[in-house]
Amino acid sequence: MTWRALILGLAALACAGSAAAQNTGLRRLTDRDDLFGWEAVGRLELNGQGYCTGTLIAPELVLTAAHCVYSNDGGLRPAEQIRFRAGLRDGIAVADRQALQIAAHPGYDPRRRLNMENIRHDVALVRLAEPILSGQADAFALHSGEEYGGAISVTSYGKGRDDALSRQRQCSLMSEYRDVLMIDCNVTFGSSGAPVFSQVGGRGRILSLVSGGGSYGGKQVAFGMKLPQRVAELKAQLRRNSVAAPDRRIKRIRAGGGGSAGGAKFVRAGE
Repeated sequence: MTWRALILGLAALACAGSAAAQNTGLRRLTDRDDLFGWEAVGRLELNGQGYCTGTLIAPELVLTAAHCVYSNDGGLRPAEQIRFRAGLRDGIAVADRQALQIAAHPGYDPRRRLNMENIRHDVALVRLAEPILSGQADAFALHSGEEYGGAISVTSYGKGRDDALSRQRQCSLMSEYRDVLMIDCNVTFGSSGAPVFSQVGGRGRILSLVSGGGSYGGKQVAFGMKLPQRVAELKAQLRRNSVAAPDRRIKRIRAGGGGSAGGAKFVRAGE
């Protein structure tokens, strides 16, 4: 395999839009016991226009693909059009939160087709209006270092498996070039933003995100990126453009005072 051939293949992939789903290697996380430990992976709902997969990396921060937070006209989606449903299984989520703030990496250009530069920067953070506590869903850490372990895995939603997470316990890193990874994990529409985990040191750490997929050498592949630098840049962007969370404290009403107590590219679409 040469990365020159791969770069040429990406143009065709951009037109195709998605890798076809494979029928082997995935296990549906059906029961509560199956879901235990994976609750921080959830569905990012896009205002009835589709969904992506997202993952908590802090109680109030969801990591996903940048192309998930842009609308079809190339504009950033308003935060109020995005919800995160952690551990969603058969219509029931461990936690359901509204987005408050979005940061998409400036190196990602929504007007361009899938290419190496866009894959490398296809990362976004969604800040939630209310945190999800670790007792509900324990956030995942990012992978650091060059040692990925003997195998990698992916946990995602996708077309034909929309209602619950599916996990592929073992897939392979096929190649790596300039912070772009090519993996043979099973992905499809809706898997955009899905976490790819390394198996180093006990609990999995997020090695990459699914950006897109296609066929290479007769095999279905997915493309992702290295994360630590991109995520650090996005956190700084959120801090610079900080939005105040709504005040959800209970407000007391004085008697007679009146007033109120209120205060995917793999996007699975309705396309």
